[in-house]
Amino acid sequence: MKNYPEVPILPTTVIGSYPRPKWLKETIHLAKMGKISKADLEEAFNDAVVDVMRDHQLAGIDIPTDGEMRRDEMVEFFAENLKGFTFYGFVRVWGDAYYRKPSVVSKIEYKKPMLENEVRFAQSVSYTSNLKVTITGPYTIADWSFNEYYKTKEDLVFDLAKIINQELRNLVKMGIPFVQVDEPALPTHEEEIPWAVQAINEAIKGIDVKVGLHICYGDYAKVMPFAEEMKVDQLALEFKNRDFKDLNLLKKFGYTKEIGLGVADVHSSEVESPEEVAKGIKKALQVLEPEKIYVNPDCGLKRLSRRVAYQKLVSVVEGTKMVREELKKKGLSTIQLKPIVNR
Repeated sequence: MKNYPEVPILPTTVIGSYPRPKWLKETIHLAKMGKISKADLEEAFNDAVVDVMRDHQLAGIDIPTDGEMRRDEMVEFFAENLKGFTFYGFVRVWGDAYYRKPSVVSKIEYKKPMLENEVRFAQSVSYTSNLKVTITGPYTIADWSFNEYYKTKEDLVFDLAKIINQELRNLVKMGIPFVQVDEPALPTHEEEIPWAVQAINEAIKGIDVKVGLHICYGDYAKVMPFAEEMKVDQLALEFKNRDFKDLNLLKKFGYTKEIGLGVADVHSSEVESPEEVAKGIKKALQVLEPEKIYVNPDCGLKRLSRRVAYQKLVSVVEGTKMVREELKKKGLSTIQLKPIVNR
């Protein structure tokens, strides 16, 4: 029988991204100008991961990530590492945010493991073996790319799903206990959700560690009818940004699996107090058993300042500790970091 690690009740984690240090941004800029060698850039990425891990450790996060330090953008990174994509230029996302939108120009093929090197380094410097690794899901990669090759978007998504599955299987072999598939695009085309869910299931087929699915933006009411059909253990959703109103959807649709409870608004620089965090967790406890709640920010912290991001994590941890003290009185102190769905 497989041994699963223990974590505190209401485990604290992050959704994925963390602010890049200013010096790393400057180093990347110099590298693009040809003034920094590849080796020096890699050293800078490694140093940044060490910094992120230290921030997560000091804040008290139970299940950290490497902050996605090597990824400029969540779709662009994977498109760069797969055969079949090309880039024409930048498109505007919102405000002053731009990204290089990929275009599919031939059959998508898996060249080699995409995350292996960054994960090995994260494992070597992590303060815990309970790492989470994030990967962009097949639907979002397709939806945020131009399709110049496949007859249908659905065909493209299912080809991507097979590739993501290979990548996830490699992460499992490396000993990663928790993987998170990011699908922010999922609620945006309601008519495509039924087959998109099947593609996500294809992407996580046979993955025998904990699997979370992160969705931000959009109307969760469009996705929740398919929540039980999805073979994920956990849905990680924005709640703080929506004043926890979407907890009602869990009751309405009879949701029974785990929730990654967003308790810190990543769109605001105002730092939540530990008391606010504790209040949000208690609202969730009215809907789900404590064993089914993980506590995290609403989304990735990348666009905040590092100081604010760190302070938000400290509040997440301190607020969670308040609620844990109450649960200890009921004999609840730890849970196992294990899958709850058979894939």
